[in-house]
Order: sequence, then structure tokens, then C-alpha cells
Amino acid sequence: MASGRLAVAATAVLIGTFGTLGCSASSGESAATSAVTDGALPDAGTAQLHKGRIGAAGIGDPDFPTDGNGGYDVDRYRLKLAYDPPAKHLSGMAGIEARTTQDLSRFNLDLSGFKVAGVTVNGAAARFARTGDELVVTPAKTIPNKTAFTVEVTYSGEPKPVRDSSNLGTYGFIPTSDGAFVACEPNGAKTWFPGNDHPADKARYDFEITVPEGVTALANGELVGDPVTAGGKTTFTWRETHPMVSYLATMTLGRFEIREGKTAAGIKNVAAVDPRYSGSLDNLYTLSGKITDYWSTVFGPYPFSSTGGVIDNFSAGYALENQTKPMYGGFNPGDDVIAHELAHQWFGDSLSIRRWKDLWLNEGFATYAEWLWSEHKGNAGADRIFRTHYATPADAAIWKYAPGRAKPDDLFNGSVYTRGGMTLHALRQRIGDPAFFTLLKTWNAQHKYGYVTTEEFTALAEKVSGKQLDSLFDAWLFAPQKPTSW
Repeated sequence: MASGRLAVAATAVLIGTFGTLGCSASSGESAATSAVTDGALPDAGTAQLHKGRIGAAGIGDPDFPTDGNGGYDVDRYRLKLAYDPPAKHLSGMAGIEARTTQDLSRFNLDLSGFKVAGVTVNGAAARFARTGDELVVTPAKTIPNKTAFTVEVTYSGEPKPVRDSSNLGTYGFIPTSDGAFVACEPNGAKTWFPGNDHPADKARYDFEITVPEGVTALANGELVGDPVTAGGKTTFTWRETHPMVSYLATMTLGRFEIREGKTAAGIKNVAAVDPRYSGSLDNLYTLSGKITDYWSTVFGPYPFSSTGGVIDNFSAGYALENQTKPMYGGFNPGDDVIAHELAHQWFGDSLSIRRWKDLWLNEGFATYAEWLWSEHKGNAGADRIFRTHYATPADAAIWKYAPGRAKPDDLFNGSVYTRGGMTLHALRQRIGDPAFFTLLKTWNAQHKYGYVTTEEFTALAEKVSGKQLDSLFDAWLFAPQKPTSW
């Protein structure tokens, strides 16, 4: 990675049109301006004068109490960003359109690092202050309940990823030698734009990303028009019109080789690879198309406008199902990994969890999809794979971690994946293939672009199958021991 110092200011904006956004990696307090005061939190008297309620500093997930925020729901982010890879400098403007869920006298945005230069609410200067990873905003007057509003935040600095996490290690905005690898699960969106950083608040996204000429900017959704180059810089505009959780947002940057086209079923297909993985481009493109089309016959219609994937040059040690553009961090993915990440476009992306404790609904389903793909290809069947895992001794760690209740300091434990997938196979064996595959399609159809819980899935399984399944789900999802039957 090229060395250098990040010097650009970034602006996050909750507005209906783009302003200018810039980001800086300073962790200090926001700079005061003539219109906006930054410093101590607004006092209780200020909030009282507004005659409204203060929005909660968290969205209400007890396992991640400071993630997300209360008092409002975001409809759209409009992010205008510029990044200089040699200087590691992110700058620009982020726009957010939201609606209040209470009379709102003060609210928070999640933002890690950066120096904030100014905040406006509905075009009027607002007071703001920093406390940890929270940007606390006090508008000039209370915003009534159920009212649409816009906010602008101008910020700047060097993006700093989350490092040494007990979950995914390093994630968020990660600088690379030629750009950035951006993969944000579970709560890394705040490392590059301010917002409501929790999966319980989906929104639409517009991205306007400016990079040095020769660098490609990839984001979710579809490219709007052709990239525009002027003055040695190129601007790419992307738009994701389908609701998306914040950890799936990306602005991955670098020098990529790209192949574009359509799957056999007519879905737009975009594959991009760092030049060191050029030999994998055709395989990534072809497999992504075939697997997307196959999952459409198993899970129901593909929920988005395009599919594909990106292989970047950061050795992340993981892949992430970024909506419409799964990310593969520094390795050539095989069939199983591609099948897993593309299954997430249904399970995790279209159908999202409200609380992290239900993560098996994402990872268990995507893991079982790997087994279904193997079965489809004539390799090891799902039952054989299941029995291989079941042969694991009763004192093994997989049986001690109950996957139906993911632990906040160990979200991505292997049990959430493997035992989660085994739960689905045990269910398939109990209710039979016709009911099982009807259940998968019904589950997707009923909750498309929405939120899901374990309780909703188990209830639907009983409804579709006509069977009482409490004991099965209790044994496979919630008992910290090896189930004795299925």
C-alpha cells in the first residue's frame, strides 16, 4: 500500500440532492464553524425547549446496544465521495433522507473517526457533537413525528477499518495498494459514512464516487450512465433502488478487469477481478451466472437487478455477500463459496434479520445452499454432507454452541453456519422434499425486501408442513448439546 497522509474532509448529507462530501481520518472533535457548533453534547435544557424526545443512541439490539439509532428511519442515502488512494484520503458529501418515528429533538448518526465540518437539518444549521462513534445532532427545532426530513453532514479524514475484531478480524473501509476493499459486516459502514448502522434500518442508496483516472469504483446496484473523466479524475455513479442494510454497502476501488453480460435467464451479470486474479475472471462470471439462475428455481425469482462478484487484492480471509456484488477478499472462490454468497442475495440481503441473534437465518441457509449446489452438480448430496458433520463427537465445540442464538462476541462461529445448515436438513428429512422446497419459496415470497425472525420461520414451517416442529427446532437450534434424532 502506498504511504501517505490523508488530508481531505468528508461531508455526510441527508438531502434530496447531492452536495459535496469529504471524509477525513481524524478522530478529533468536529471543527466549529460560524454556522455550526461542535463540542459538548447539547444540554437537557436545549432538548426541553424543543419539546420533543431525544432519539436513542442505539436501535434497540441488546447484543449491540450502541449500533444504529432510534427516533428515525432512513429512506435513502445519497453519498457523494472522493478518494485518493496514495494519500488515503476520503472526501465528499453523504446525503440521507429519513422519516421520524417520534417527535425528535435530537438524534444520533453512527460515524467512526473523521472530522466533521458542518451539519444541517432541512437546510438549517444544526448543533452537533461527537461522543465515541456517535455523531449527536440537535436541529434548530423539533421535527414532528412521522415527518420526512433531510440532514447534511460534512466530514473528512482517513478511513480507519475495524481491526482485531472477535468476529471478522478486519472489516469496514480497508485501504489497498490501488484503492479500497470495503466489506462492512457486522457494523463497519460507520467507517466511511454516517448513518443508521444496523441491519434493522434498510434504505436505498445512491453513490457518486470520484477517483483518480484509471481507478474503477464499484458499488451496489447499477451504474447510472457512463463514467465521466475530467481533470485527471473519473466519477462513477451507482444506484441501488432495492432496500439494503448498511453492512452490505460498498465502494470498492481499484484497477479491475471486468466482464459484463447476462445470465442465461437474462439477469445482468458483472464480474470484476484485480489483475493478479485475471485467470479467475471468466470462471467467476460463468459460475455466478449459472448459480444465480439455479437458485432462482430453488428459492424463487432473483430479488435484484444484477448479479456477479468481485475479487480484490486484500487478503481478508473471508467473502461477503455485498448486495448485487459479493466480495472475495484475496482468493479465487470455488463453487461452494460462490454458491454460498449468491444464496445470501435471498437469505440475508432480500430477507434481512432485525437482530443479530438470528444470524443463522443468513448463514445456516447459505451453508445449506452449498450442500444443495453440491447435490445439484452430482457431487456429495446434502444427506451425505449432513451425516459427515453429524459424526463429529458429542463433546465437540459445534454441539456446545446453540446456533439459534448467535453470541455477540462470536457471531460467526462455525456452529451458526454448519449446525444452522444441519437444522435445515433435519427439517427437510422431517417434512419431506415437497413441503421443504415449498417452504423456501414461500419464505422468500412472503418477506421479500423485508425482515425475518426465527419465530416467523418456525411458524411458517409448521404451517406449510402441517407438522408440530417445536422439538426439532429446540434440539437443533437451542440445545447446547448434540441432538439425538431428526
